[in-house]
Amino acid sequence: MADAIETAEEISAPLIVQKREESPSSSPADGENSPVEQVALTVPVTDDPTLPAVTFRTWLLGALACFLLSFLNQFFWYRREPLTISSISAQIAVVPLGHFMAKVVTRRVFFKGRKWEFTLNPGPFNVKEHVLITIFANCGAANPYSVHIVTAVKVFYRRALTFWVALTVVVTTQVLGFGWAGIFRRFLVDPASMWWPQNLVQVSLFRAFHDKEERAKGGLTRNQFFLMAFICSFGYYVFPGYIFPMLSSISWLCWLYPGSVLAQQLGSGLKGLGIGAVGLDWSSISSYIGSPLVSPWFATVNVAIGYVLILYVVTPVMYWNNVYNAKNFPIFSDGLFKSNGEEYNISGIIDQDFHIDMEAYEQEGHLYLSTIFTMTYAFSFACFVATIVHVALFHGPDLWKLSKSAFQEKTMDVHTKLMKQYEEVPEWWFTGILVVNISATVLICEWFKNQLQLPWWGVLLACGFAFVFTLPIGIITATTNQTPGLNVIAEYIIGYLYPGYPVANMCFKVYGYISMKQALTFLQDLKLGHYMKIPPRAMFMAQVVGTLVSALVHLGTAWWLMETVPYICDRGQLPPGSPWTCPSDHVFYDASVIWGLIGPRRIFGDLGYYSAINWSFLFGAVAPVVVWVASKAFPNQHWIRLIIVPVLLSGTINMPPATAVNYNSWVIIAFASGFIAYRYYRNWWSRHNYVLSGALDAGLAFMGVLLYLCLEMEDVSLDWWGSRVDGCPLASCPTAQGVLIDGCPVF
Repeated sequence: MADAIETAEEISAPLIVQKREESPSSSPADGENSPVEQVALTVPVTDDPTLPAVTFRTWLLGALACFLLSFLNQFFWYRREPLTISSISAQIAVVPLGHFMAKVVTRRVFFKGRKWEFTLNPGPFNVKEHVLITIFANCGAANPYSVHIVTAVKVFYRRALTFWVALTVVVTTQVLGFGWAGIFRRFLVDPASMWWPQNLVQVSLFRAFHDKEERAKGGLTRNQFFLMAFICSFGYYVFPGYIFPMLSSISWLCWLYPGSVLAQQLGSGLKGLGIGAVGLDWSSISSYIGSPLVSPWFATVNVAIGYVLILYVVTPVMYWNNVYNAKNFPIFSDGLFKSNGEEYNISGIIDQDFHIDMEAYEQEGHLYLSTIFTMTYAFSFACFVATIVHVALFHGPDLWKLSKSAFQEKTMDVHTKLMKQYEEVPEWWFTGILVVNISATVLICEWFKNQLQLPWWGVLLACGFAFVFTLPIGIITATTNQTPGLNVIAEYIIGYLYPGYPVANMCFKVYGYISMKQALTFLQDLKLGHYMKIPPRAMFMAQVVGTLVSALVHLGTAWWLMETVPYICDRGQLPPGSPWTCPSDHVFYDASVIWGLIGPRRIFGDLGYYSAINWSFLFGAVAPVVVWVASKAFPNQHWIRLIIVPVLLSGTINMPPATAVNYNSWVIIAFASGFIAYRYYRNWWSRHNYVLSGALDAGLAFMGVLLYLCLEMEDVSLDWWGSRVDGCPLASCPTAQGVLIDGCPVF
């Protein structure tokens, strides 16, 4: 393994270190280029301020990209294998459309010579239009976390929540993040030391598409390759998406032992440990963890180690030693249980005011979790502390210097100097948005307190939480590409301060932690515009409009699905093989019960059954120290520094809803791309790897929607052996003696 990891230093930043050709006139003066080598080698140091950025093409293709990504990502979010289509897909797909519009749209100048003179076609499709369209797409690529609240209240709790209240929550959450981004942009965007590594991949793609490219001998251009891969992905998804759903999870071990609970626990890719289980479906491969084609090899190794540790070491030891009565429950489940293995009756412990009924709770008894769910929380606790300790040990001195430079930096690199020629966005625009948004949020939460539960002080506390953590977490993300997860801490805080109110807990997490995370997305996009020399006011326009369009389309799509898909998210009522199982929303709902309705004190605190899990905080603190000491003791073993404990721990905290088959398939493809293709087929990898990822996403997405509109909505389905996903019904059975569950053998 050491030999494999040692290659990570050259693989970890694959596209961003390719040296560009520059004419002498375009080279910056000595000392002006970025002090970050990757940026200096990747980002163009010239600008053409005459290129139009806000054009008819920008508005049309940008709004279309934002709409489609918002619709598709929300549409697939409720499905068994949710697919997140990144903005890279739109970034690639709009290129031929932009060039097509430049050829066919009239170049007539309207109101020529007047103040409102404009044209629908200002000339060739240019890179600045392309960047703004991608910024629009970025707004629609990320699912608004607040939509989870709507699903949890309407579908799981079956309580009233009006569309307009839901819309205000979604919009205010997104816009709140925009306000934080505006306040901290001077510290996290302008300084050269805040370089946001993830942006360099998109910068590389922009240059690839707008630099003149000739077709290699016997090869394909990037556009030709994208089109071919898109058609193949589009056609192939008919099989796992409709004709042969079992391709999503081939659990062959279950076929060999159809009557064995143990064999199915070991072999099930969806409900067990997934030994040997694989998925021949791109949605299985890229769900939850993202596309394996963009994962650096060293990160893949860390994720794989964490996956093996939690699923094949810790979980089996805990389960077969019956820790926390683990055998009374399934080995892999996101369900909530009573001590006898029966499903916990959540609705039975909620009073008419949507608050915990303590008398009913005492009668129902303690809430229990499956082994994998318990270990996921343990890893999550450890990951939070490990991130802080790891960054302090490995990046502390550098971060201190970088954070000081963010406040004190006087010299400007070439990119900041070039951006000075454009009119800046006034600070009061962002401040005004923030003040109005916070005031509106307080008013909404107070006016609709019976639906949202969060009191005014909870809103202000959530805003304070986001304000305090946006800058330090932003510095870490902008310099190390690591974002510590603070959602559990946010849930802990409001869970102790305001227990018994599940919607209040969800709202606090969204307004506190998620608005901060949304701010980091906006800041990353602002830095992308900074690198590509986009006028700041054009960026402001694109982000504001894109955010509003995304919020409306995401919520509208979710509302439409909740109204039209029978028994959506109800696994007990859905027909066998139905894709509408809502795995992520199940986990979000479970978290609202654990942290909000019942409260952390009654589960993980002094009144809880799982209080020993808090020792994982100590493990998270010690593990990075061990790696750091080892790196100092053996300085020549460079691979030791590539053991990133936070990545190792956080790579699997998506389980559940992520399952074994997701990780098995992801690791295989990531190995093929990040190690084999990168090391032995470097030229092909550099030209086509990211293009292939976007094409696979886009082809699957469009066929998935087409299948739903043409077949699923008309109740046209197939019922045969290949329609059974996974085929391991006994994997969910408990194995304790005397536990009686329908459909399971008695031990």
